[in-house]
Amino acid sequence: MANAPVQRMSQLLAKTLRDDPADAEVLSHKLLVRAGYVRRTAAGIWSWLPLGKKVLANVERIVREEMDAVGAQEVLLPAVLPREPYEATGRWQEYGPELFRLQDRRGGDYLLGPTHEEIFTLLVKDQASSYKDLPVILYQIQNKYRDEARPRAGILRGREFLMKDSYSFDTDDEGLARSYALHREAYQKIFARLGLDYRICAATAGAMGGSKSEEFLAPAEAGEDTFADCPNCDFAANTEAITYELTSVDASDVPAAEDIPTPDTPTIETLAASLGVPASATLKNLLVKVDGEIVAVGVPGDREVDMDKVEAHFAPATVELVTETDFAARPDLVRGYVGPRGLEKVTYIADPRVAPGTAWITGANKAGTHTKNVVVGRDFEVGEYVDVVVVQEGDPCPKCGTGLVLDRAIEIGHIFQLGRKYADALKLDVLGQNGKPVRVTMGSYGIGVSRAVAALAEQTADDKGLCWPAEVAPADVHVVAAGKALQTELALDISGKLAAAGVRVLVDDRPGVSPGVKFTDSELIGVPKILVAGRRAADGVVELKDRRTGEREELTVEEAVARLTA
Repeated sequence: MANAPVQRMSQLLAKTLRDDPADAEVLSHKLLVRAGYVRRTAAGIWSWLPLGKKVLANVERIVREEMDAVGAQEVLLPAVLPREPYEATGRWQEYGPELFRLQDRRGGDYLLGPTHEEIFTLLVKDQASSYKDLPVILYQIQNKYRDEARPRAGILRGREFLMKDSYSFDTDDEGLARSYALHREAYQKIFARLGLDYRICAATAGAMGGSKSEEFLAPAEAGEDTFADCPNCDFAANTEAITYELTSVDASDVPAAEDIPTPDTPTIETLAASLGVPASATLKNLLVKVDGEIVAVGVPGDREVDMDKVEAHFAPATVELVTETDFAARPDLVRGYVGPRGLEKVTYIADPRVAPGTAWITGANKAGTHTKNVVVGRDFEVGEYVDVVVVQEGDPCPKCGTGLVLDRAIEIGHIFQLGRKYADALKLDVLGQNGKPVRVTMGSYGIGVSRAVAALAEQTADDKGLCWPAEVAPADVHVVAAGKALQTELALDISGKLAAAGVRVLVDDRPGVSPGVKFTDSELIGVPKILVAGRRAADGVVELKDRRTGEREELTVEEAVARLTA
């Protein structure tokens, strides 16, 4: 076995901190800074110090090994990209302000790559001309850039981040399904090796486009995604991707719609209290503007509208709430009393819970007046059904009906069956077996490499500090010299023996640092095994501690070396 390096903390460019950074919001941000893994350069932009770079490199290595195992080929494309391919696919506009745009000295437009679908498509267009050249899977591990409005949570949500993005190219949908399945299996192996707890969840495609899409989510309090898990079946989905079937009900016994006076009831709460009915009996009608055109969104009164879902449905159009100025320009729209009956020049969409045949109490488009017994399909029509409510704990599972459980999570991976969106825009064809052009179909697959480091920190840390899984840790063992010359000599000697056997060693040989600080730092840094040359060093006895369990035992130097090299 080849010698492994010994990293001496007396020479290490890293200073540990006793206190949390003032701007730190989440656990990973606090601990990665305090333990000397990263330092902030600017808002959303981070520098990786030696210990952090080792962990990052270990994650990269695992991702690379599993991608290579499925036959993927690694390339490296530029981060500075021309405008024209993104213009052709529409994403120059669709990305909006999150896209870093820049110009060269001649006024040419460029961008810093957020993802590389367009550029990989053009690469394959240049290199592949026949069906014999496909299928092919290409990947890179490279920095990506998004101009986040509010970069936060340390490396969890930055403006520059390291990502593995891969792309599959096939001549038919069956081939795409195989490439997608290969990635799905590879991702499961990657995240298992990393030691991450994760869920595979149905997801929306968003700006990426395409059909089937799944996310790999790591449950954590710091997560920005909410996912629903069914305790009774295998259903799991990002809440933004949950859909329900539209089920009509019989309304034959519902009386005719009737206006009722409801003064001073402009909100669902005041209306329900005034009439003595549950909020679920009322119909809420939220007005938004879609590229300037007013759209009404109907949901049960006891539910909130998920604006992310509304925006995703109308993307790339701009969606915003109506304002006082909009109401002033439309006197037929009475604030607090808007209802679906008789609306003019307003598109009406509704959640599937507002199904045909359901009856509601809703606005009458007159101040101080509502209408009861308003039946969908009899008294008004829904232009389009869209799942737009905020999913709640206990909502029925779309698959089996059991109440869903909600949890927060960090998105660590996302896979897409893109289909032919990018191939159509950039005219990616190859000659088929019959000699005629065949339009290529694509998949896109991402892993947040730097984000995975933060997710691991969130999931594995304890009240003492970081606690890395063995395969991603910056070292295999953290040797601590308690302080005296004899202890330091023994620590360096055992470190050399371990390194000669291929064990990666971090040794705390810092002079003038108290044993208490060294012990605290060893727990903060989070290497899986801690070996202390302390009070029994003169007897050739050291203490081996398991960082995760806290279990300790005294061993001779020979026993410790044998144990750690087994």
